[in-house]
Amino acid sequence: MLVGVGEAHRPVDGSGAVEPVDLMVEAALAAGRDAHSVALLGAVSMVAVPEGSWSYPDAARIVATRVGAVGARTVRADVGVAQTAPIAVACDRIRRGALDVALVVGGEAMASRRRAERDGRSLTELDQADAVADERWSPVGAIMADAEVQAGMWSPVEHYACIENALGHAEGQSFDAQLDDVAELWARCSEVAAANPLAAFPTQRTAAELRVPGPANRGLASPYAKWHVSQWAVDQAAALLLCSAGAAMDAGVPTDRWVFPHACVESSHAVPLSRRGELHRWPAMRVLGEALSRHLGRPLRDVEVQEVYSCFPVAVRVQQRELGLDADAVPTVTGGMTFAGGPLNNFTYQATVEVVDRLRRRPEALGMVTAVSGLLTKPGITIWGARPPSGLLVADHAAEAAAVTSVREVTHTATGAGTVVSVTATYDGTSPDRAFVIADLDDDRRWVGTCRDADWVAAASRREVIGSGVVVRGTECSPS
Repeated sequence: MLVGVGEAHRPVDGSGAVEPVDLMVEAALAAGRDAHSVALLGAVSMVAVPEGSWSYPDAARIVATRVGAVGARTVRADVGVAQTAPIAVACDRIRRGALDVALVVGGEAMASRRRAERDGRSLTELDQADAVADERWSPVGAIMADAEVQAGMWSPVEHYACIENALGHAEGQSFDAQLDDVAELWARCSEVAAANPLAAFPTQRTAAELRVPGPANRGLASPYAKWHVSQWAVDQAAALLLCSAGAAMDAGVPTDRWVFPHACVESSHAVPLSRRGELHRWPAMRVLGEALSRHLGRPLRDVEVQEVYSCFPVAVRVQQRELGLDADAVPTVTGGMTFAGGPLNNFTYQATVEVVDRLRRRPEALGMVTAVSGLLTKPGITIWGARPPSGLLVADHAAEAAAVTSVREVTHTATGAGTVVSVTATYDGTSPDRAFVIADLDDDRRWVGTCRDADWVAAASRREVIGSGVVVRGTECSPS
């Protein structure tokens, strides 16, 4: 079970001048206090940390040493490994008797780093010399296709904007109606953040403020602007303390602290965006949803407490469709990654802290936390409850996801005719100046490149060009 959760926060202006690992240690100690047994941290035999923007080769060892878990085995999970994976492994090892107590912790101090850079200072991180984690988990498969990299399509906002535009086109929704839906969804998240004392950006924003780019909402990649994206310049950490029932009782953890994992599932099958047969679909997430519905004996839309991973609006919108969730419901209990704050590779743990708090107050309820890993690449879902499950499901559904995910051959350079399947326009100041284009070629390959024709880019900024023809010449295209 999960017996302790903890968070650590500093001001979003970076004035805390803190090091990431210090926040992780603070969150871990908070998890021990939450369990009413800080001494339980000394019994931790596995500390797992997902890789962040920091440079520690074995952050888990620093955490283990400082919380007194001197005999713990350390794990570093590289970027691209699902944020749910450390939880799944901890649960599996505990139920098999391979360990009794595990700590999963992650954190970032990007706000402190950026503040120091603005002030002309540098923040040094603890030097671990040649330290090596006992276990290092690396992802299998690519997050981005080489064609996307060669096209300069580096930023996640460009990928997610292409998914968003493909979704609106596929559903036959007008661009203006889609802007309304996105703005209203994000306004609902903002309202939650405004009531969250730990939110990084708790100012409530209206749908009208969020709908289109403006002076306080600069355009990034159409239809997305600053207040549509995950805000990772935060100083935040979170920790989860898991253990066996025997360890909890031996440590004197009150039973009202106990929250049980009912399921922890993922798909490690990776397909980059441009290779997917349908850009607006995520069959792997649907596979997980169906497996969980069978396991729980009810649809996921009926799970009472939900935190749907919210790095971009379309991440939420696609998950709602694939999991059968209520599109009009509020998908977050934190405020989401734009408003509560989105530390690079551990927001799932912050979300779990809030979900656990609510489940302790609603013992009859279940809670769900989802994760996306990459660019809607490797889905993960955990289900929690204050009452023990009839059985715990821990599984990687990669094979099932691969079986239902169609793929295309992709290139960055070609010659000939193509049909646009998705597009996004990026900005120079306040005006769109370039479009990233994903097009199907007449030879059944898919092409990723750019267009700089001013009129066409303007039309692309409102996704009016999807479904139209283009002439591809090498790495660029023009209207046909």
